[in-house]
Amino acid sequence: MVGLLAGLNRYLHRSLAAPREPLRGSLGDHGLTGKTVRISTRKSRQLTGWWLPGHAAGGSIVIAHGWGTNREVMLPLARPLQAEGWNVLLFDMRNHGESDGDDFSSMPRFAEDIEAAVDWIRAQPGHADQPVGLLGHSVGGAAALLAASRRDDIAAVVSLSTFAHPADMMRRWLKWKKLPFFPVGWYVLRYVERVIGHRFDAIAPIHTLPRIRCPVLLVHGRDDPVIPAADAERLHAHRGTTPTTLRLLPGQHDLSEHLETHFSTLHDFLEQAVACRESTDRRAATGRPSTPTR
Repeated sequence: MVGLLAGLNRYLHRSLAAPREPLRGSLGDHGLTGKTVRISTRKSRQLTGWWLPGHAAGGSIVIAHGWGTNREVMLPLARPLQAEGWNVLLFDMRNHGESDGDDFSSMPRFAEDIEAAVDWIRAQPGHADQPVGLLGHSVGGAAALLAASRRDDIAAVVSLSTFAHPADMMRRWLKWKKLPFFPVGWYVLRYVERVIGHRFDAIAPIHTLPRIRCPVLLVHGRDDPVIPAADAERLHAHRGTTPTTLRLLPGQHDLSEHLETHFSTLHDFLEQAVACRESTDRRAATGRPSTPTR
């Protein structure tokens, strides 16, 4: 029995590992202006990213990719944000793209890397007090919610195609693998929790979203076959007092094409969130009472 479980654990570790997708081009190949940067994260690992400075420099956006992809796939969103004057930081998570490897990937580790990216921006000259927003896709979106729930210095979060609860994602994976929930599926969920060091309930977006203290925009494709739109509706229903907007768009899991069409919705949300944050910060600095936003 011990040998059987050890073999199952090795199979699960391999099956759940994130594939490393190589980048296909440089910033110059994409016609963008910026530079390649290295960001220190947990366990002395280094993340590789692109820093795209905006002309207005009124705020910065950290963009987080999803599972098994890399920073390059998020360029369709980075390009218009930079054109509107935002500083944009795209980076590869550990075990992804050109960043260092680690023993495993997980949504909490994505969140750690997002926080490392925020800290990197804060350490740049002139950026210590600048508004920073988070934008993440799929697992990156869930990680952005988790990271924002731990911090007071995030101005806004845009979460794209995000699941409501990781246990539901695991159940869908088990169904795809044609594995029964009892006893195999139950063991898989407990094994993953033990490996990542977190209970699913503690990191589930439906539980982290209500702890966030800035505006959140949830965007989801109506025909998403990977994470159903019902997850976005469930997540929105569990928002608590967090100011949260839900937008269901045409499209599936990859929303880049449709978001380009609806970019004004995303940009207006970020502009309003940052303006609200700056107004609140000014009132706090002058000692005047602020109007509650929740």
